[in-house]
Amino acid sequence: MSTYIPKISEQDRKWFLLDARGQVLGKLASTAAQILAGKRKPEYTPFLDTGDHVIVINAAEVHLSGRKETDKLYRYHTGYLGNLKSASAREVRKKRPARIVEEAIRGMLPKTKLGRAMFGKLKVYGGASHPHQAQKPQPVAVK
Repeated sequence: MSTYIPKISEQDRKWFLLDARGQVLGKLASTAAQILAGKRKPEYTPFLDTGDHVIVINAAEVHLSGRKETDKLYRYHTGYLGNLKSASAREVRKKRPARIVEEAIRGMLPKTKLGRAMFGKLKVYGGASHPHQAQKPQPVAVK
């Protein structure tokens, strides 16, 4: 008996909505990464993109436990010599609140072409509104 491999034409990608208000960042990111990778589906295949789309709203109100608000650093390089910049989570939350959630979810996905394809199905918004009402996203509770 041969192993079942799902075909791209058989894929039905759904849209899920996660509300980050008051949720712990790690638990939220873990749930989103599982949905993006397709690990909650019976036809999950590690080397194929069988996951669904995820919308995260209220990213500005995600909860960071402990002293991460002041101690956690987000680093980026400008491209010029010696220009490695860093900012605390508090500063990043003021400037671009979606980045905190995006970085946490990206870190839980594979570091390959497949992981980048999975990350492309993620939409993060700092506020409560999003432009994806036509896709009829289903709300998911974070455990």
